[in-house]
Amino acid sequence: MLKNQDHRVAIAPMMDWTDRHCRFFHRQLTRRALLYTEMVVADAVIHGARERLLGFDALEHPVALQLGGSDPAKLAEAARIGEAFGYDEINLNVGCPSDRVQSGTFGACLMKVPGLVADCVAAMKAVVKIPVTVKCRIGVDEQDPEAALDALADGVLNAGADALWVHARKAWLEGLSPKENRDIPPLDYNRVYRLKAKKPNEFIGINGGIQSLEEARAHLDHVDGAMLGRAAYHTPGILAGVDAAFYGAKPEAFDFAALIDAMAGYAARHIEQGGRLGHVTRHMVGLFHGLPGARRYRQILSTDANRPGAGPDVLKTAFAAVEFGRGTAEAA
Repeated sequence: MLKNQDHRVAIAPMMDWTDRHCRFFHRQLTRRALLYTEMVVADAVIHGARERLLGFDALEHPVALQLGGSDPAKLAEAARIGEAFGYDEINLNVGCPSDRVQSGTFGACLMKVPGLVADCVAAMKAVVKIPVTVKCRIGVDEQDPEAALDALADGVLNAGADALWVHARKAWLEGLSPKENRDIPPLDYNRVYRLKAKKPNEFIGINGGIQSLEEARAHLDHVDGAMLGRAAYHTPGILAGVDAAFYGAKPEAFDFAALIDAMAGYAARHIEQGGRLGHVTRHMVGLFHGLPGARRYRQILSTDANRPGAGPDVLKTAFAAVEFGRGTAEAA
């Protein structure tokens, strides 16, 4: 049996986006998709405020902790801490092209040193019982994606990695900003398909530019997992179809009223602990994309929810603006 076969759909780790509030929200929409944290640097896990950095709601399971780093000993210690916090998987970031990642010698620049990445995986595998996985690019800068991806995949899988998720673009560490690196390098899905053909007994997942569940399903004809990123964040309503489309759940109309009640309750607890409503609702702005009243819903969450003292009633007011009975013909 292929390892990780239940993780055929995942929500990508996204800096500044997939925090604990986002993940709780996404889990209301899909009970089965694998969720990822934002990348957390190993040094911060070891020396920082762990509850703030690593704390999560039990409802988020299955949830993976993504780590950044390049020191095998530090990553092993951070992985051990993450396992103790209850995470279901530890993932190593070998794909982020941001300046702060490069300055720390981790992220996408590690594509250039596959042997070191393999050592990092082996060190983490030695101290945890949960799966250890890697997320990478197909190459960086002038690398040949055929050779670069094969070298990285061979190294980490031989070291015991339980899955390899591949963002099907190069990362250009010189000349492109992190934002440009998400769009400008062309997607090469076939390169990831060829890797899977070479590794039939290993879990190979694909990421990058997947806009819909239909596109995700098409990728699963070639690889083992499809990872949704910005589409899941900007139009999260698509996640409501994941469990029926990929995990055999009974197809039925999604109860958005129950979702809003759950999020209002969650927001109330967050506010009681000293948080703000906007910390939660900023992830929910795109929920009703395409429905009449969605514009008003977005306006309320973007303004009223960020006012001092805003409470969960704002969320219910925004929800009341959405007109479910009129379909999507008059999209706001």
